Amino acid sequence: MYKFLGTYHVVPSLPENLEKLREVSYNLHWTWNQDARELFRRLHMELWEDTNHNPVMMLGKISQERLNEVSHDDGFLAHLERIHSKLQSYLTEKTWYQRNYNYPDDINIVYFSAEFGLTECLQTYSGGLGVLAGDHLKASSDLGIPLVGMGLLYKEGYFQQYLNSDGWQHERYEINDFDNLPMKLVRNDRNEPLVNSVNLSGRTVYFQVWKIEVGRVPLFLLDTNIPLNNETDRRITETLYGGNVETRIQQEIILGIGGIRTLHSLGIRPMVCHMNEGHSAFMALERTRYLIQNEGLTFKEAKEVGYYSNIFTTHTPVPAGIDVFSNELVEKYFGSYYRNELQISDKEFYSLGNIYKTSESNVFNMAHLAMNTAGYVNGVSKLHGEVSKKMWVSGYKNVPFNEIPIGYVTNGVHMRSHISHDMEDLFVQYMGQKWIENPASTILWERIDKIPDEELWRTHERRRERLVAFARRSLRKQIKNRGGSQEEFAAANEILDPSILTIGFARRFATYKRATLIFRDIERLADIVNNKEHPVQFIIAGKAHPKDEEGKRFIQEIFQIAKESRFRRKIVFLENYDMNVAHYMVEGCDIWLNNPRRPLEASGTSGMKVIANGGLNFSVLDGWWDEGFDPEVGWKIGNGEEYSDPDYQDEVESRLLYNTLESQIIPLFYSRGEDRLPRKWIARVKNSMKKLGPFFNTHRMVEEYFEKYYSKSYEKRVLLKERKWNLGKELTAWKDKVLQNWSSVRLINTDLNGAAIKHLFVGEELPIKAEIDLGNLTPEDVEVQIYYGPLEDNNPQNNSTVVMSAESRKSKNGFYKYNGSLKCDRSGQQGYTIRIVPKHSLLIHPFELDVVYWAG
Repeated sequence: MYKFLGTYHVVPSLPENLEKLREVSYNLHWTWNQDARELFRRLHMELWEDTNHNPVMMLGKISQERLNEVSHDDGFLAHLERIHSKLQSYLTEKTWYQRNYNYPDDINIVYFSAEFGLTECLQTYSGGLGVLAGDHLKASSDLGIPLVGMGLLYKEGYFQQYLNSDGWQHERYEINDFDNLPMKLVRNDRNEPLVNSVNLSGRTVYFQVWKIEVGRVPLFLLDTNIPLNNETDRRITETLYGGNVETRIQQEIILGIGGIRTLHSLGIRPMVCHMNEGHSAFMALERTRYLIQNEGLTFKEAKEVGYYSNIFTTHTPVPAGIDVFSNELVEKYFGSYYRNELQISDKEFYSLGNIYKTSESNVFNMAHLAMNTAGYVNGVSKLHGEVSKKMWVSGYKNVPFNEIPIGYVTNGVHMRSHISHDMEDLFVQYMGQKWIENPASTILWERIDKIPDEELWRTHERRRERLVAFARRSLRKQIKNRGGSQEEFAAANEILDPSILTIGFARRFATYKRATLIFRDIERLADIVNNKEHPVQFIIAGKAHPKDEEGKRFIQEIFQIAKESRFRRKIVFLENYDMNVAHYMVEGCDIWLNNPRRPLEASGTSGMKVIANGGLNFSVLDGWWDEGFDPEVGWKIGNGEEYSDPDYQDEVESRLLYNTLESQIIPLFYSRGEDRLPRKWIARVKNSMKKLGPFFNTHRMVEEYFEKYYSKSYEKRVLLKERKWNLGKELTAWKDKVLQNWSSVRLINTDLNGAAIKHLFVGEELPIKAEIDLGNLTPEDVEVQIYYGPLEDNNPQNNSTVVMSAESRKSKNGFYKYNGSLKCDRSGQQGYTIRIVPKHSLLIHPFELDVVYWAG
């Protein structure tokens, strides 16, 4: 075999008046600017499609003759000038963040994620988690938030899916050509690739850094495939979620520890760090190490400082979905790190990977590491916040369920990245240009009513027609690739009908998502799709994890059903679900079907993407739909029940699914007047847009993250840093003092001001006195509360607290006297007790120290 003696880099040669094309291509603002995408189509339609919508590769493949031709095309040059001018205006205009905040330039919020779904040509994502991360960056850019993305760059990315003649999923891994993607290698002052390193089990592993411009937001991706590494280490970042458990821990060390080191090497001080899932949780250890090595803090002090500026978002509703590593494997990679760098004992280190403080564990849990090192923890929907509390309730002993410090920020989608250009043009025409700038505005969405029903419906119908055309092209390609017959190939031209009710189902084929639920009663389904007056058709897509045999069987079952003559024209399975397939489906489907097994869908975002495109949701009340559903905006499957018998649940909910289709959805779609418009259906579409559009978008979501978490984290970080971290040191010392003396805290006595109470009337107040022994603590260190509620009600959600006030001096016997009163706001038997918790102005919540005193 030959070996190249050297390498060189070739870049497209553009005529001088087309140089702006290069700048436009390398900023992913074009992924949510329809006019920019139209410019690339105009340049070369076939290459745009063949390169999977990759403008950088397109410029490298396009002929010099075509470039010279458009360099003399006044219309094209004017279009290019308009796009370039819009990009410059976008990058320099005043933003939401600048209008609302006046923080110094040192505020850097770093968003860590193992995957980012930005556009179809960048295979750095596998599914919803990655697309959400990409949308988070795009919305942050639109809002002007000083955010930086950090992730890994995979040579193979996620797998490409294809089915054999029996419908069994196979995986193909395509090599990404990084030099022909819209990203650039980061270089140092000597114009050499910037290289950093981490220690992996006694050896040094190096990685280079790539940068993607996402509007105003830079995204840095780390890549170990460089000559400095041996062949094994070069493959660490080869595949997203690939390899074995050892590959996974290596990737997460590169992401977390390598990510922090990369930021410092770029001169970026990470003031706030946001972990999108627990894959990057080692980041918190490296932030701690940095403060120990460079700021002279102890481990405890550094950990406390980091805790107040770390945010952890969990997407997992079940423990099985969380990365855990054996302690032996963690010791292999972190033994030297925690002993020499963090300078702590093994017991102290391994407790970081376990939220259950009273028991030791033989595994190191990455979600627990994130929760132990992040002061802000949240789920991704209101229901998921509750599910997360239930999942980790035993880690918060003595804390009432409703006060467990796990919040939620409901996910959203970046509207302009998922709306069709036809619908966006319609919105701008009737809602104004400001909709683009502020898709979270309820007032702007109310203008949907200005759009004539005819125009809205015709626009949606055009997208359905394009979806059908795309499905036919895709099916022909699938048949050709697997060596199908000429008859099959010809039949592909007749599948689907662009004028009938079209239902889409597309997502990961995890078993809990129940892709085959609609096929449970196959005869009933056949009657539904083949009804001559009111026909229905289904377009289905999705990938099963390469190791998920059950998920693959689901795909095979659907594939086989779709081949039957009675279903062949009405049910289609599209291979290789990605962002491009998703675009066509969410833009053209009338109904988006989602039927997970509640409560296993943490949020889900695919259904949010149909809202602005004129589609309606039909879903189980799980994830985002649990809070989004309203009878005026879509349909539900069930009433939020949870079952212990999954087979019984599938039977019940499949019947509900069929019933709702037959009795509500299909009749409404085909209810037409003389003008052939389904006006009641259109009214529901408009209601969906008006009620769901302003909330289920990433502008609202990212604003919420900033206001609830980012700004507070930054302000605490600044405070703790003052006077050479003195406040941080004082806070650590205060926590130590509280913990050392907490066992002395106790209630001596309490009374109702000496009154013998038989009964009270609603609206009256009940005064209560308490005498408290605080030992060596003072009233400034604690908060004494009256905790009260209904005696027979076991739901702490209905209980309340009142803060008691302390008399200024200790009593003669050395105790503190407290006074308070509770308001009798409901009738019935009520109870009260005294609760004491630590109190400090910097605490995020009173349960940080894991100590609570309950009287009685």
